[in-house]
Amino acid sequence: MINPTWLNTFCTLVEVNHFTLTAERLYMTQSGVSQHIKKLEQQVNCALLERHGKQFSLTPQGQNLYQQGSLLLKDWQFLEQQLKDDSPYSGAIKIQSPGSCGLKFYNQLLALQSEHKELIIDYRFAPNVSVEQAIANHSADIGFLTQAPTFSELTSHKISQEPLLLVTPAGINMPNWQTLCELGFIAHPDASHHAQLLLSENYSEFEHINQIRRTGFSNQISLILEPVSLGLGFTVLPAHAVGAFNKPALIKTHHLKCPVSESIYVCHHRNRPLAKRMNTVIELIKAGVNS
Repeated sequence: MINPTWLNTFCTLVEVNHFTLTAERLYMTQSGVSQHIKKLEQQVNCALLERHGKQFSLTPQGQNLYQQGSLLLKDWQFLEQQLKDDSPYSGAIKIQSPGSCGLKFYNQLLALQSEHKELIIDYRFAPNVSVEQAIANHSADIGFLTQAPTFSELTSHKISQEPLLLVTPAGINMPNWQTLCELGFIAHPDASHHAQLLLSENYSEFEHINQIRRTGFSNQISLILEPVSLGLGFTVLPAHAVGAFNKPALIKTHHLKCPVSESIYVCHHRNRPLAKRMNTVIELIKAGVNS
């Protein structure tokens, strides 16, 4: 069995990419770091590093050990933390979701944290694919997605649906295809997904969003509608993201003939049991979206 202390030293060295800084981080001497690497190489019976003076690079075996070993270390750390404290209302929990979900969920979670001061909420906004990746590599505990996950490491279930809305500058009545093409599209990280769902059901001319010229982009959920409000284009967003915009008089939402909603999924790693605090968060969100 691989020595976990030596493995931790090796993974830290790969991440820091410097022997002296690794020693400082682990409160060791530089020679101690070198000894751990040497013993680990002897244990696995292969070279893990290629030395180039004071620099180094990973051998193929070293790269493989780092990829697999870093995941093992995170699992061990998670297990240790779970054994120490599995309270439903204390401990840290890392959550990720697209911004549209986060606008609604984050305030609910802050209210929960205000009631239970020992609960630590780490909430990050990211596109669906980044959320999946974070769950798969254990960088996040729980993810909320606006499309079904594709990673085999994840397990998920649908918790809600959210209407998608076409949003134009104020003063635009029910827009036809020509109007949309003239306005141009304000893109965002999930724009292609949202546009495909809504526009394909309501405009026979629509095949893909690249048919319409892009006139802007923002990856900040609170800013996506700013260029729309200035008349620079239209976009497609979930209803709660539109409702959070602070200049509603400058935009117009259109409820099209064929309404479309996107599903919201909660997911976590298939091989990691849920701590009680994670179940607390999931049940809170489910109750909120279904109330």
